[in-house]
Amino acid sequence: MTTFALVPGAGTDTWYWGPLERELTRRGHRAVPVELPCDDDTAGLETYADAVVAAVGGADDLVVVAHSFGGFSAPLVCDRIAVRGLVLVTAMVPLPGESAAQWGDATGAGVALAEQDARDGRDPDDVVGLFYHDVEESVANEALRHERDQSATPWTQPWPRAAWPDVPTRYLLCREDKLFPAAFVRTMLARRLRGVVPEMVPGGHHPMLSHPGALAAAVLGR
Repeated sequence: MTTFALVPGAGTDTWYWGPLERELTRRGHRAVPVELPCDDDTAGLETYADAVVAAVGGADDLVVVAHSFGGFSAPLVCDRIAVRGLVLVTAMVPLPGESAAQWGDATGAGVALAEQDARDGRDPDDVVGLFYHDVEESVANEALRHERDQSATPWTQPWPRAAWPDVPTRYLLCREDKLFPAAFVRTMLARRLRGVVPEMVPGGHHPMLSHPGALAAAVLGR
């Protein structure tokens, strides 16, 4: 039985992982959504990694699944506990010494988002159109209720590793993602994780809400 540590992105809680947790459990695995202290200004990326280790409780066969901003903290878990693999779900990939606040300009993410907004005709203030355009209205409304404040502490902290960990890494690219469009992800990944070829899954930026079954199959490599 594999334990999957589910590391959230910025300003989200464990509720977002619920559908994927149920799908992985139904397939005979242990899934652990991790509650991060995202609204705690004293907590940095190392504290986030410590929270993952505490949540999994010394799992023997551990795969860390990181969503969005989780790409900054998940690799640090590999310095603390044995990790069999990393699965990045439409995640940010940092370089040594780079902060998440710098990442957007460094990768061109802001430009890619603006171009996507222009294609879609989306108002930049339309959060539902950006994140929850592919889920039912009731799910989108519930997701908005589960949003949390995100401290700037880990967001502005330079990524502390000297390199990406020597752990098998996969990247799941979300076909309908508006925040990190497919073409942008492919370019970003080719420059930052050479040799990692993104695998396409259906859904927008939160495929765990819109396509949990397909995401579970992808996470399991099926």
